[in-house]
Amino acid sequence: MPSVMWFRRDLRLFDNPALNAAIDSAANDGDSNVVALFNIDPKVFDDAGDPLKAYQDASLKSLDESLNNNLLIRHGDPKKVIVEVAKAAQAKTVHISEDFEPYGRKRDFEVEKELEKNGIKLIRTGSPYAVAPFRVKKDDGTPYRVFTPFYKSWVIHGWRKPAPKFKKEPNWIKPLKNEGRPKVKSDIEIPKAGEKNALDLFTKFLKNGIKGYDQNRNRPDLEGTSKLSIPLRFGEIHPRTILAELNDSKDHDTYRKEICWREFYAEVLATAPESETQSLDQKWELMGWDLEKDYKQKLKIWQEGKTGFPLVDAGMRQLKESGWMHNRVRMVVASFLVKDLHIHWRHGANWFMKHLLDGDIASNSHGWQWTAGCGTDASPYYRIFNPMMQAEKFDPNAEYVRKWIPELRHLKGINAHTPWDQVDGYKNGYPERMVDHQVERDETLRRYKASKGEKVIKEKFSR
Repeated sequence: MPSVMWFRRDLRLFDNPALNAAIDSAANDGDSNVVALFNIDPKVFDDAGDPLKAYQDASLKSLDESLNNNLLIRHGDPKKVIVEVAKAAQAKTVHISEDFEPYGRKRDFEVEKELEKNGIKLIRTGSPYAVAPFRVKKDDGTPYRVFTPFYKSWVIHGWRKPAPKFKKEPNWIKPLKNEGRPKVKSDIEIPKAGEKNALDLFTKFLKNGIKGYDQNRNRPDLEGTSKLSIPLRFGEIHPRTILAELNDSKDHDTYRKEICWREFYAEVLATAPESETQSLDQKWELMGWDLEKDYKQKLKIWQEGKTGFPLVDAGMRQLKESGWMHNRVRMVVASFLVKDLHIHWRHGANWFMKHLLDGDIASNSHGWQWTAGCGTDASPYYRIFNPMMQAEKFDPNAEYVRKWIPELRHLKGINAHTPWDQVDGYKNGYPERMVDHQVERDETLRRYKASKGEKVIKEKFSR
């Protein structure tokens, strides 16, 4: 009998256990007919930012080419679409990589029930992670909330070798009309997408980029990162594929930990799904966050990269102009929003998801919470990033700042970090600092100390 492979966050052919299972299922039933399906789910698609939609379009185009133009794209509610496709193909199995995000789990459960009504099985094989959530637990069976012990247990647990690409091409079928990829547009230049590009990026990184990674990864002025966060987001490469090539050197171990952070945040979200929009540590909801009438203009200034703090503004402009931001800078701009401007982290997380090409719900929500001090950070709330000190340490010649802020390109060397100290620092219209960092730091600590017993300010936040 035919089978259906329902692609989601696994837009690749190599190291795709769900795809292999779909092909094997069809072959075992004698006809080798497989439907390669991607569903444009309005609830997911409509919420996504334009950059992410545009990259998905490019990735789907690449996947379709790899499948010899046999990718079937259907639009609509997955509870209807998946059943409709499976019935049209006379399939008895639908194969997926398991999704652990709150919406994805709910969607798959509902689809599974509809399929069962029609005598069709939903089969979960593999996931977007080397070690799927719920498998790494503390000795008492509870989930980890601190990274370092999670990492140690994650390594001990281990992971399987990459799954090989299928050897024999199945008979790809399209039982229904292909509705095609939706028309999308983006104001930014979309990077090259697809499985081949992801594997090429990784190969180049192993050859030329991973040496010195332990130090260079924190330097936004250098090409010190793998740039694989986007391919990982779309499943153009599986983390197992990456982990299989890493050795025990310091640089490789540091990179392995970066892969693990992604898995750690997936674990936290899966075991605490409310943390997608609510602080993991609920006492921080008692903080005296600014109300909309007070923060609306400040939030806009931050979004536009016009705060007057060069490193913050460079990061925000990089995000808006490229769809990506260096991870060190992500922490700096997040800390500035929460602890210098006193704006709830969810506003920042929502902005990131609107513009990031690698926008991942688990990593985004919990990365923000880590910086805000209300998530998995083992240190208390008073971790406050000083944007000037961060700039001097990680962008020592201000090359990153000059790249993204044209108004400061006339300032040589480190002077671009401190236009307020330069005679001609503001001659090209760069804005003056919107706040005094030391004053706002003290205000944050005051609010922190006064937070116990204060009335919770509740606002509605969309994903």
